[in-house]
Amino acid sequence: MRLTTRTNLAMRTLMCLAVNDGKLVRKSEIAKSCGASENHLAQVINALAQNGYISTLRGRSGGLRLSRDAHEISVGSVFRCFEADLPFAECFENGEIKCPISPCCRLQTTLKRALAAFYGVLDTVTLVDLVDGNTELHDILSLSDPVIAMLGTTRAAPEAKMQA
Repeated sequence: MRLTTRTNLAMRTLMCLAVNDGKLVRKSEIAKSCGASENHLAQVINALAQNGYISTLRGRSGGLRLSRDAHEISVGSVFRCFEADLPFAECFENGEIKCPISPCCRLQTTLKRALAAFYGVLDTVTLVDLVDGNTELHDILSLSDPVIAMLGTTRAAPEAKMQA
């Protein structure tokens, strides 16, 4: 199994925002600190905002921040958000199945159980678990640029949510 670049960037973005909690962070800062293309990141940011993980504010003093507390964001929910539209195997697709052994295949059942276990483990891990006490991650992702506006610990109101 291999994660898509979008899922990887989504988790890096969320970790960056969690490390910089209470600050408004620009897309360019996340791209630089996470080693990502701003174009790829824009798509990921849009999906994260649409799914309620982050709030985006446009304009000169705009940026991104978490829209909920990091302990409320499970890794499993983020993975499902970005990986759900990609079937693990042909037999998991909702369309026409071309595999001749599909009706009697025991591998399909085994793979479904394995995927359920995979997501079950990810569901127990939150964003806080990934960032709290992780000094090295904080060293890499902490942004001390004076341009970043301090926002306190309050989350964005729903009307403040805008697409990047």
